[in-house]
Amino acid sequence: MNRWQKIELGELCEFIKGETGIAKAPAGPYPLVTTGAERKTCDSYQFDAKAVCLPTISSAGHGKKSLNYIHYQEGKFALGTILVALIPKDENQLNAKYLHTYLFHYKDILIVPLQKGAANVSLPIKKVKKIRIPVPPISEQLKLTNLLQNIDSDYCELLKENNYQIDLIKKLRQKILQEAIEGKLTADWRAENPDVEPAGELLARIRAEKAQLIKDKKIKKQKPLPPIREEEKPFELPAGWVWCRLGDLISISSGDALILSDMKEGQIPVFGGNGINGYHDDYNTDEVTITIGRVGAYCGAVHLTPEYAWITDNCFRVYYSKRNIDMNYFVLHLKQMELGKMSFKGAQPVISGKRVYPLITQLPSLLEQKAIVAKVEKLFVICDQLETQITNNKTHAEQLMQAVLKEAFTQTSEQDEKAAAHA
Repeated sequence: MNRWQKIELGELCEFIKGETGIAKAPAGPYPLVTTGAERKTCDSYQFDAKAVCLPTISSAGHGKKSLNYIHYQEGKFALGTILVALIPKDENQLNAKYLHTYLFHYKDILIVPLQKGAANVSLPIKKVKKIRIPVPPISEQLKLTNLLQNIDSDYCELLKENNYQIDLIKKLRQKILQEAIEGKLTADWRAENPDVEPAGELLARIRAEKAQLIKDKKIKKQKPLPPIREEEKPFELPAGWVWCRLGDLISISSGDALILSDMKEGQIPVFGGNGINGYHDDYNTDEVTITIGRVGAYCGAVHLTPEYAWITDNCFRVYYSKRNIDMNYFVLHLKQMELGKMSFKGAQPVISGKRVYPLITQLPSLLEQKAIVAKVEKLFVICDQLETQITNNKTHAEQLMQAVLKEAFTQTSEQDEKAAAHA
């Protein structure tokens, strides 16, 4: 056998799927390998071996190909059901740590492209088995593994830190939105503009306009909403603002069914629960429209369509008073409300008017709505800059690691060939 022969993983390893439900696993003395960075624990074990643990779903969630972690684990351990263990058939032929090092650092080239699925992105194991990897002698495998061990540890820590920082940026955005809808971001603006119309008058006009639309049979009549109790109010409103129910401000209705196979080639974006999911040659809205994901994993997600779009029955179109509510403010506000938390947790998440209309919310004056948008957009620009910097740092680290790997494998391969020539 050639010293650097490439062999398919299916020939080198046993592939065994995990059997432990991660969410319901009882804690115990054994490590439980999951798709995340940290191990959990379990009261029983499935394996007593040296293995590479590979997630079979995308790390980025629905609709995106991504793989953050591939784990090495040895001894007695449990494995989540959405992972598969690769266990070398012959430890004298393939070292599990070497396999982990190679697959982890070449995952974006070898494994991520194999993921498939438009919504639920998964990894076909039969395709993983066809991946060919270089298999030098065990001594060279160990040398490469030891060479990269410290670098690998630092790289993993850097990756975790990057993901942590990205998560902090997401929380910062949500905090900005929260302070926006509490009026904290525009306290100075109110001090400089004391004579704006009270939001109570604005709400009265919105209710009157909605009543007229119901009378004209343009929207459906809703069930009466209960009065707001004092204990429901989560914070003290700024002067001039008013509490109301979300159903006072909006009316929602499902879009029209359009499955992928029925889409005809065109330039009109088709909106599902998580935004654009295809293009069509027809439209069912000819104005910019706010949509809310109605069903599925992205239930509650808020998007804004262009002027011409097709809105499917996987989301709601939102009707509101455009004369009295600033569209950009309302999009920010609905995102801050995280309506997906109000979904019915059945076979799949789903929301309805019955669940969202009673939600308590607050309304500032129209002028302050615009001031809030300007303030949030300014702060979000800073968030975007921080996020770009974090992403660039991650990219630079990945490029450096790939250069180190290439140098290590190339150098070892050349040394191997020289040794073979002099043998």
